[in-house]
Amino acid sequence: MTSSSEVTTGRIVKALSGYYYVMPEDADASSGTIQCRARGIFKKKGLSPLVGDRVVFSRTENGEGMVDEILPRRSELIRPPVANVELAVLVFSVSEPALNLQLLDKFLVHIEHAGIDAVLCLSKQDLTGGSEPSDDEGAQGEAAASAEAVERIYRPIGYEIYHTSSRLGEGMDALNQRLAGHLSVFAGQSGVGKSSLLNAIVPGLSLETNEISSRLGRGKHTTRHVELIEIGGGGLVADTPGFSQLDFTELGVEELSSSFREFRPYAEACKFRGCTHVHEPGCKVLEAYHEGAIEASRYDHYVLFLTEMKEKKRRY
Repeated sequence: MTSSSEVTTGRIVKALSGYYYVMPEDADASSGTIQCRARGIFKKKGLSPLVGDRVVFSRTENGEGMVDEILPRRSELIRPPVANVELAVLVFSVSEPALNLQLLDKFLVHIEHAGIDAVLCLSKQDLTGGSEPSDDEGAQGEAAASAEAVERIYRPIGYEIYHTSSRLGEGMDALNQRLAGHLSVFAGQSGVGKSSLLNAIVPGLSLETNEISSRLGRGKHTTRHVELIEIGGGGLVADTPGFSQLDFTELGVEELSSSFREFRPYAEACKFRGCTHVHEPGCKVLEAYHEGAIEASRYDHYVLFLTEMKEKKRRY
């Protein structure tokens, strides 16, 4: 039996084995979370509470709680399953693993499609040799070139870029200030230093880091469930296993092109509605690309993703 005397709002900060751990909105981490079950009505409606959801819950007599209502979401990610994310921090290392612009654009498409603000975080800046010269000048040069390419391509189209080194503690204050007051998710391929960054931002957190596995040549996943971590300044970060699959099954052609933010002003002036920006006459996006107003790598990746999308749809 639930006690109707105490109905309050809170946020789900962890979900595990059918339980939802809710932080009451008038509380802080020191007062702890309430372990809740979700009402059966959600299952009937095909709804599932997510980490990040703001909910109405009631306390039960055994000191636990019941999630009664999910409040409207401002955003929803499917993989990882998190609601109300306001900011996505895309973490890419300048080296080890090498920076992959195609993968970066794929992440950006999904973040833009979800309606979430994205900032780029270039980790492992110590490998560029800016602060500490290393013996490997070739690797240093590649890392510095990667950082310069990201600055040249992404800052002009409006993305904020943070240069960090969790080993040297560089760039942490600026990133921390950006995260304050927001629910953020860290995303990026394995081994780029997401856990190291979070450990540097939240002293004493001690997340297991995804060291690069020399045998597999890729990072090992260490995070098994989604959990929100308080980082001070009213900020919360979703510690997640990352975006495990990035496919385009839920996107239409127009949604894909509008996920490339620099295409938008040109696409509005295209001659044909539903223009794919590949071969149509009077296409302003193509025109801008040929004039150098749209970066070649960005346009090439758009065409690549469009092809991938069409092939997937043919297969299903």
